[in-house]
Amino acid sequence: MLYIGLMSGTSLDGVDGALVDFSDEGTRSLGDAYIPFPASLRDDLMALQSAGQNEIEREALAANQLVRHYADCVAMLLGNAGIVADAVAAIGAHGQTIRHRPELGFTRQLNNPALLAELTGIDVIADLRSRDVAAGGQGAPLVPAFHQAIFNLPGHTRVLANIGGISNISVLHADGTVTGYDTGPGNALMDGWVLRHLGQPYDANGAWAATGQVIPALLADLLDDPYFDLPAPKSTGRDLFHADWLSAKLANYPTALPADVQATLTQLTAASLARAIARDGAQAETVYVCGGGAQNASLMAALARQLPGMAVESTQALGVAPSQVEALAFAWLAWRFTQRKPGNLPAVTGARGLRVLGALYPR
Repeated sequence: MLYIGLMSGTSLDGVDGALVDFSDEGTRSLGDAYIPFPASLRDDLMALQSAGQNEIEREALAANQLVRHYADCVAMLLGNAGIVADAVAAIGAHGQTIRHRPELGFTRQLNNPALLAELTGIDVIADLRSRDVAAGGQGAPLVPAFHQAIFNLPGHTRVLANIGGISNISVLHADGTVTGYDTGPGNALMDGWVLRHLGQPYDANGAWAATGQVIPALLADLLDDPYFDLPAPKSTGRDLFHADWLSAKLANYPTALPADVQATLTQLTAASLARAIARDGAQAETVYVCGGGAQNASLMAALARQLPGMAVESTQALGVAPSQVEALAFAWLAWRFTQRKPGNLPAVTGARGLRVLGALYPR
């Protein structure tokens, strides 16, 4: 059966799509696509991360813009594969997270799945986090269940590190159990800093960070945030790790050079990930990285230095491009929904039990 997964994450850069065939023989990717967001949409989405005037209308209009890009991504996937819409069972559309407050009982993903079904002529499975939150869970991360299904190797411990705007890990233990949680910032703080100082949406390959020097005292202050020591289950987002959070930390470093701050932010992502991996996945021989962070050579090198004795590779080594993993995961969650099978892992999210995730918007 064919499914499409769509994912736009906290990096706010665009939408990744994957066309996937789930069958008794296994999971087979039939293609991927990427549609970048225009600057105007990125600005709108960023503004909705915090309270502001006329939010309801702004959110609705941004959702419509977002979904039109989702529909373009679907059209690209179908066109590239030479497949008609009727051949696809469903689209798993994550939506764009604009608030994530599971401690208050909600998580909000900007989306208009009814419009997406109208534009594509395909069933849409959306609202994939709310049921887990309703069951007392964090609603995130959801990808560890997919990681277990696709990447598990019995008798071996593997760590999957997803570095998007926020970082999370999945530890696939040798005994078949799984742990996982958000470890802290991924690319979000680095992207915001390079945009502010160089006008670029991200630090390509970590080249700017490589010109700077880590500021040890600043790094210690950044790592002093209570979130890093919270026990799992836990999840986070731009609700905590945002520009104002960074500005407050930088107040004591008025002479810090921008490139040095970028190097320190890169080290923050690496160090917070490595701490979590050392604590919960120390038996792993290899850490497999996916998400945009896998394309950042400076970050990958920093993570490898933090984990002596472990290999650090991208998920390409397992046969899956790092840019495709999350989109594949949401296609898998759509498939699980249509089979009425659970998509969460209570040991990861803290939910009271296994739950079927999502809501159906028929074509």
